[in-house]
Amino acid sequence: MRRRSVSLLGLAGLLALPLTVLPQAQAADGLVSTGKAVTASSVETSAFGPGLAVDGSAATRWASLEGVDPQWIRIDLGANHTISRVKLNWEDAYGKTYRIQTSADGSTWSDVYSTTAGDGATDDLTVSGSGRYVRMYGTGRGTAYGYSLWEFEVYGAPTGTGGGGGTAVPFGSHLKPYAAGTLKPSGSQATLDQKVVDYYNRWKSAFVRQNCGNGWYQIISPDADHPYVAEAQGYGMVVAATMAGADPDAKKIFDGLVKWKIDHPSAVNPNLLAAEQDVDCRSVNGGDGATDGDMDVAYGLLLADKQWGSTGTYNYKDLALKHIAAIKKDELNPTTKLLKLGDWSSSGDQYYYISRTSDWMVDHFRAFRTASGDTTWDAVRTAHQTQISRLQSAYASGTGLLPDFVVDTNTTPKPAPGQVLEDPNDGAYWWNACRTPWRIADDAVTSGDATSLAAARKLNSWIKTKTGGDPNKIAIGYKLNGTQISAGSEAAFFAPFAVAAMTDSGSQAWLDALWNKMLATPIDTSSYFSASIQLQVMITASGNHWVP
Repeated sequence: MRRRSVSLLGLAGLLALPLTVLPQAQAADGLVSTGKAVTASSVETSAFGPGLAVDGSAATRWASLEGVDPQWIRIDLGANHTISRVKLNWEDAYGKTYRIQTSADGSTWSDVYSTTAGDGATDDLTVSGSGRYVRMYGTGRGTAYGYSLWEFEVYGAPTGTGGGGGTAVPFGSHLKPYAAGTLKPSGSQATLDQKVVDYYNRWKSAFVRQNCGNGWYQIISPDADHPYVAEAQGYGMVVAATMAGADPDAKKIFDGLVKWKIDHPSAVNPNLLAAEQDVDCRSVNGGDGATDGDMDVAYGLLLADKQWGSTGTYNYKDLALKHIAAIKKDELNPTTKLLKLGDWSSSGDQYYYISRTSDWMVDHFRAFRTASGDTTWDAVRTAHQTQISRLQSAYASGTGLLPDFVVDTNTTPKPAPGQVLEDPNDGAYWWNACRTPWRIADDAVTSGDATSLAAARKLNSWIKTKTGGDPNKIAIGYKLNGTQISAGSEAAFFAPFAVAAMTDSGSQAWLDALWNKMLATPIDTSSYFSASIQLQVMITASGNHWVP
């Protein structure tokens, strides 16, 4: 393929723009676009997604719809950069009339280059501009087809704002591939990613708050016993760190949640988060910790350390390690290696040998082991996976369903024989265990672990058969033998099965039906629980969940 270098002063047909040729010293700026989050106005087919234009390979490409103007492809650098060079490696379908634009916010754009006489091949452009976002905006095709780029390269340097060097794993970058054979919903990757972003924005509007001042952000929980619960804050931290690259405010929100965590310590272990706060943002009910929230808080801090580093306002890595150590000390049963309900349970009380299956987050255990170097977390992971398999075999051989709570963990663990903490259905697949298909399958798709895969596939096989492939028939709760508890449809119950479906090569149509069910379900602004679960399921289903 022919190559040429195009200077701003010598390009035929260049529109009159107030652009400046950079000094030679600035031309040495580094390539800053590879692997970054990228979106496009359209894709020709799912085989030509926008991420292929920033994957560093000249053998893969983005292609827009054919015969349609205008079209664009946009790179999110994750933070503000000075931009000195843009290189477009066109496929045969090139842009004749197009602009290179930059933006600080993804909404207001400034032209740094424009031409009406593009002729394909490679355009190596020296430009002067700045912004977090860079896009090629095409208004005139050079062929009857669309626009297609083998590679879209941006060169520059971070300006020191908006998170320093940017985001390491921007949403939509898909830098952490899933295990071989994992399914994703049908459709282009760009479309899947955009659906998640759309849902996230609605979730954020409904539940992300800045109440009570003090620089705090918090996730409000209108359907919980108190306005703010640790489980919701944990969800928020994981979501904010994962959506970095799609939401310019992700780091600001995350840091506000970190400040909330620091300022609301557990009364038992100050390195953990107090479980409940009232409308005045004061910790209540003893101010002790809850394991589910603490697991996600620690995981979110590890994500943040990988995303942004730990040299800013908060040392995420140090906070994460302290949180992980505190979970081990006060929320893990040292004998059974199974999680306790919270740091408030101690040896000799009636809850000491009870565990909640929805807390059994296997991918979190892997992340804790990697971050801390503590081999205890290998034993913890194995203990929980062993119990998942044993419970499925002994108590739910036909369904694979897990109970909300498991008792007698020091002898022969078994489903709760009735109400032991919350509800007469504590021994059934109810409002806690409804999350287990998502939690189990999150590990299966990211690690490829055989035990997690088997558990997820058992759940998937049963529910697909039970409903005849119709997600509208997924009920609200089941006995472990598969008997329905309550009629109706709730995202907390149907969404998690989508992640389980990803583990079975024969479940593409079923996965698509579950995905479409999620897209067709309006966000319930009265339920942070269901909405937060569906959002995280959509993140995984679209290929954007990763383990730090």
